[in-house]
Amino acid sequence: MNYLEILGTAVGVVYLWLEYRASVWLWLAGIVMPAIYLFVYYDAGLYADLGISIYYLLASLYGWICWQRGKTKSKVAHLAEGDDEQPENGNDSGLRITHIPRHYWWSLSAVFATIFLFIGYILSRYTDSTVPWADAFTTALSIVAMWMLARKYVEQWLVWIVADVGCAVLYVYKDLWFTGALYLAYAVIAVFGYRKWLSAIHK
Repeated sequence: MNYLEILGTAVGVVYLWLEYRASVWLWLAGIVMPAIYLFVYYDAGLYADLGISIYYLLASLYGWICWQRGKTKSKVAHLAEGDDEQPENGNDSGLRITHIPRHYWWSLSAVFATIFLFIGYILSRYTDSTVPWADAFTTALSIVAMWMLARKYVEQWLVWIVADVGCAVLYVYKDLWFTGALYLAYAVIAVFGYRKWLSAIHK
């Protein structure tokens, strides 16, 4: 399965670059990459990651719709104001980069805990996974972070940093070296992505 892992890694690099730029095209890469990793994760016995790949496919469609709706609303608003230029905040998507409302953190924490406990229990009891709780932890974080990305909240980068470091360690442990290196790069670049999105808010 190494050739699929390498291909998935290559698409992941493109995805990361597009996410850093806050480009709406990241969602296309977000559809292709998990489709590839369905096979990689199944072969490695990472069943939670296999399940989240399906979630990524659906979440990418959701993110595409959210960003496109934001783009349409932005165009309508600017035409109404007689301005043909697109706003800098959000790049090629009209959905603006914003801070997540504080009260959302409580809800997201509860969602994370519920997903983590549920997936960890299922994997530890009903599968042959050798890393059920670690797999569940990174999966739950990724689910939350993906929703935050779809809503274009800048704090999604902070969640991704934790998730990516955890994934890098987990994948190296499972001998998925290319994927582990990719997620380590994700964690490093996520720091720069967070700073870039923060600066975009103030433009």
